[in-house]
Amino acid sequence: MQQSVETDKEVTITYETLFELLRNEKNKDELQKLQDSFFEDVINYLKEKQNILNEKKDQENLFEADEKENVASQVKNIKKILKDLYEKREKKIISMALNKSRLKSSIMNLSPMLEEERLFYEMLISLLDSKREEILNNILNCKLPGQKEPAGEKQAEEKQQPAKSNDEDFKSADSIKQEAPKKEVKLVRFTNAVPKFVGKEMEEYGPFDEEDVASLPIEIANLLIEKERAEEIKEG
Repeated sequence: MQQSVETDKEVTITYETLFELLRNEKNKDELQKLQDSFFEDVINYLKEKQNILNEKKDQENLFEADEKENVASQVKNIKKILKDLYEKREKKIISMALNKSRLKSSIMNLSPMLEEERLFYEMLISLLDSKREEILNNILNCKLPGQKEPAGEKQAEEKQQPAKSNDEDFKSADSIKQEAPKKEVKLVRFTNAVPKFVGKEMEEYGPFDEEDVASLPIEIANLLIEKERAEEIKEG
């Protein structure tokens, strides 16, 4: 029986381990964990293969032609596996960045990302957020994409706003609490185990086991339902 790749332990890069990593990435929805040194290990592995090819070029009389072609073919296949693996992970990271930008959720599990992938993820979020503000929010406010509010209009609006009275400035903490809107929540049943995660206000949730029931902020509940990690429990 073929032994599965344990990515939380030291892994020697081979053709078989790379193929197994790609298979896992294809078969699972979540981004899979790779060794922190994955890129460096892969480069060293490719260099070793290339050195074998170079040696064969210098000593063609000592090696059969079909063996040389076999190594060259393997290098070609390795590069294809790496390309497919990158693109599968790229697609998942883009999807995670879209969800983060749209829902402003903090329950994304970033631990499987390599350092370079996390930088890519953060750059995507920054770009998506800025373009959403520049295009969508402007359109919703009857402005052309990229159009900035003239300074004169902004100052005029500020002048038209009634000045706050001293009484308003010195509202008691109790009255402010009473005016704060209550968070909308949704009751869900977990269909899969979910590890502990942190909300956008640094509040902790979980861990949850399969069949656990919890009342969660509606934004978090909707994301868990969308990811098929939980289902809504209709009251009544």
